[in-house]
Amino acid sequence: MISRREFLVTSGAALLATPLTADAQTTGKAYRIGFIQTAASNEMEHLIKAFDAALRELGYVEGRNVTLVRRFAGGKQERLPALAAELVRLNVDVIVTGANPVIAAVKQATATIPVVMAVSRDPVGSGFIASLARPGGNITGLANDPTSEILGKNLELLKEAVPRVSRVALLWNPVPPGAGSYRKVVESAAQKLGVAIQPVEVRGRDELEGAFAAMVRERADGVVVLPDPVLIAARNQVVLLAARHRLPAIYGQREYAEVGGLMSYGPNIGHQFRRAAVYVDKILKGAKAGDLPVEQPTKFELVINLKTAKVLGLTIPQSILLRADQVIE
Repeated sequence: MISRREFLVTSGAALLATPLTADAQTTGKAYRIGFIQTAASNEMEHLIKAFDAALRELGYVEGRNVTLVRRFAGGKQERLPALAAELVRLNVDVIVTGANPVIAAVKQATATIPVVMAVSRDPVGSGFIASLARPGGNITGLANDPTSEILGKNLELLKEAVPRVSRVALLWNPVPPGAGSYRKVVESAAQKLGVAIQPVEVRGRDELEGAFAAMVRERADGVVVLPDPVLIAARNQVVLLAARHRLPAIYGQREYAEVGGLMSYGPNIGHQFRRAAVYVDKILKGAKAGDLPVEQPTKFELVINLKTAKVLGLTIPQSILLRADQVIE
């Protein structure tokens, strides 16, 4: 399993092009970095490791010159405001967030502590920043917005891989800011492809069983899973339900394919958490969050799980396999 493409960033990254090499701190100060996520810690362990490793490469060693204060909501978004307020009370130097529900909670809790978005959805439209080039305020970081073409491409790839697909369930969470725009893009792409879309809402993992039951009742023959913090935290359950109901599915993050999902197409969020460490370093060295441009991905990874294709009785066309960044066999 070898990745052939690298995650690139927009020109705004040039201002943040600090190489990930050790740069030991000379001030003697011990910094406190807040880290808050919607998921449980074990569900996002690979992202924690990616962020921690990048910090170490930049010269920040936990217990020596940095203390990491981590808070996890265990998949319960309603816990986020209290966790964000706790980090503020602890007076951390900077807060690293997950996706939009986390950012919204932290934004409500503080307008002064610098905030680094490791991932975000339409941060301008969601009201988190003024612009990508000059965010203003106390928030900066990375967006992982797929363009309308990328969202439509997910549906196109599913249709190309499984030509018989004609009625596709769209699994999505309507709660986070910006979610509705994602749904509209996929529905527009479905019209062009002559595919019927069945939107299925999920606000928590306890609704997943019912969501897939609804797909089966409505005779869906494929699934598109939109990027969402609740869904990716529950990715094992989502992938298991898709397999149980023999529904070929495509996802927006590679983490799904790695645990048995058929296909994924989207940005590599592990790389984004590494880049978040670069923002933290800049801020701790005196940069203002509002002056640091927000990065966007310009490369997206296609991952195909052939083991799952075999279980589903599918033969993935060679034309798709040749375009894949990673094929899991």
